[in-house]
Amino acid sequence: MNNVRSAWLLNRTDAGGGQSRVDTRLAPLGTMAPDGLLTSRDGVVPGSKEGQHVMGGLYVFGDEAGMTGKVAPGRAVVQAGELAGAYPVAVTNYTPIAFADGDPNHPRVDLVVLRIYDAAHDTSNRTEAVIEVVQGTPAPSPAVPATPGGAIALADVTVPAGASAGTGGINWATAVRDRRRATVAVGGIIPRGWGTNFTGGYPGQYRDTGAGLERWDGTQWKPYPAPRPTWQDYTPEWGADNGPVPRIGNGSLSGRYLHDGSVVHFTATLKIGSTSNWGGAGKNGNWWLSLPLRPTGPAINGHLKARLDNGYYHGGCFLEASRHANGSACGWTSNNADGTPSGGWMDADWPRSVADGNWITLFGTYEAAA
Repeated sequence: MNNVRSAWLLNRTDAGGGQSRVDTRLAPLGTMAPDGLLTSRDGVVPGSKEGQHVMGGLYVFGDEAGMTGKVAPGRAVVQAGELAGAYPVAVTNYTPIAFADGDPNHPRVDLVVLRIYDAAHDTSNRTEAVIEVVQGTPAPSPAVPATPGGAIALADVTVPAGASAGTGGINWATAVRDRRRATVAVGGIIPRGWGTNFTGGYPGQYRDTGAGLERWDGTQWKPYPAPRPTWQDYTPEWGADNGPVPRIGNGSLSGRYLHDGSVVHFTATLKIGSTSNWGGAGKNGNWWLSLPLRPTGPAINGHLKARLDNGYYHGGCFLEASRHANGSACGWTSNNADGTPSGGWMDADWPRSVADGNWITLFGTYEAAA
């Protein structure tokens, strides 16, 4: 009995005659993952004993030595021409394959395929499903043969120059490159397989990359669920409403922010150094630090904490779109018992004179402008 059996192939040429009930039960049926209006994603049906591998079926391997190999049992779907349809196939036993001896001078690469011949839709005058070897062309750097129409690639096998059964044959440990790809029923998650360079069949289709899921959005595969936002570093700019432009010198400016949709959480710190320069007492006014992203709408309240002279201060700040292209955060102190501001904008003159090692931290949450 033929090991390679397909449903929907009437008048089969092996001894079994036409499609049998067993053929129909063994072959994968139903609507497979689409890749066109009338076409399906062809490939190997995933699964293995005890779920240890993505695809145990139709695996190509070789004997310990020689020019012969085998294809493991398994199930697949082979898409022929658009109007010919997709053929469900079952390989029910280990199937031997033979490779021609190697070229005397150059290696070649042969392609192992699962192929459908259907005389009603091609010129083969054959009606059967087969596993066959497509022989490549010997060359110093041989190319893999093209996959014939009505076939799926299972593996390519490198045949060394001069290889034969008498010379040790094919080095099966390194010669086989898996070319199988998986297919599933419509709505199923396509598991990882050989290669990921393919488009989705419809928006909302999922595939497994081996590291996580991706969703086809109509134009590209995107990670699913979308990666969660993470905190990022940024360096705020230090400015003043009037007076000389402050210079950080050997002080430091640092910031962190998290952008989640339209919401931005941020923190920005100015640390005064011994060579930081803002012009001196009375020559500066209303310090601000730039935000990581421009805010939207009117000014929003943020928060402030600072070490100034020998005291600690806590208060509020405005997060607004003015003063800088990305918006700015301006601080004031809030020492009153009721929490209201007790004075004006923070700078080197107010509420205390700043000194080397003093710091100001602004932080808050706001809506980013589109």
